Amino acid sequence: MAVVETEELTYTYSIGTPFEKTAVDHVTLSLRDGGITGVMGHTGSGKSTLIQHFNGLIRPTSGRVLLDGKDIWEDKKNIRDVRFRVGLVFQYPEYQLFEETVYDDIAFGPKNMGLDESEIKRRIMDTANDIGLPEELMKRSPFELSGGQKRRVAIAGVMAMEPELLILDEPTAGLDPAGRDMILEHIKNYHRRTKNTILIVSHSMEDIAGFADSILVMNKGRLFCYDDTVNVFARLEELTRIGLDVPQITKVFDSLKHHGIDFGKQVYTVEYAKKLILQRLAEKEGL
Repeated sequence: MAVVETEELTYTYSIGTPFEKTAVDHVTLSLRDGGITGVMGHTGSGKSTLIQHFNGLIRPTSGRVLLDGKDIWEDKKNIRDVRFRVGLVFQYPEYQLFEETVYDDIAFGPKNMGLDESEIKRRIMDTANDIGLPEELMKRSPFELSGGQKRRVAIAGVMAMEPELLILDEPTAGLDPAGRDMILEHIKNYHRRTKNTILIVSHSMEDIAGFADSILVMNKGRLFCYDDTVNVFARLEELTRIGLDVPQITKVFDSLKHHGIDFGKQVYTVEYAKKLILQRLAEKEGL
């Protein structure tokens, strides 16, 4: 069973005013359980509005959001529990730090779940290890840390609740390439340990290509496609038409194909491109 499903999900802002706008338009989908899904779409495509429905931050104008097959709005009293099970990390989460120590900031969510102290500590230390925070930082004020460390503390605060679905909205925004790679690798560490489902929103095709095993694309409030990463990037011309870019390496191999050098497979990461080129060279040497 999918962790989260939507049925004809629709959300309209400012109903009955001149500013009325449908941001999510009859979206039906089932998120793959245990996988890593990238969410993409041009500005105004509805992707941010969509993900805020998954943990009840926004209530649908019509349609339903199902968690383990149950409508999350069937009983409003259950929304608090939904937000423990579906964790959402906003852009620049470091601006939401507020506790006196790193330990207390990460502990805030687990404490509110009513867990005992030993389980809270276990979750904090496991998550800190996943996200690359050494134990000696636990007693320090989060406001004394570097920008990258602050972001990791903020992300760890949601991870420590070990939600069944972890949603990260542009977690690498504003970071340099090395910082982006580090954050994504830490998120992978968490996924390897928990096997929980991850949804990551990003404008970077390169980040998504090397990170996600499936991609969900929104366009003008509608679901454009939701498929394996390789199948989505195979739709290069369609993605371009709706205002999205594809990884540079995909463009290079597409150009090679048009010049008669066809590798027969969709290429969307540099590492995979390297592997294919080396294989082709080895085959030629074998001849």
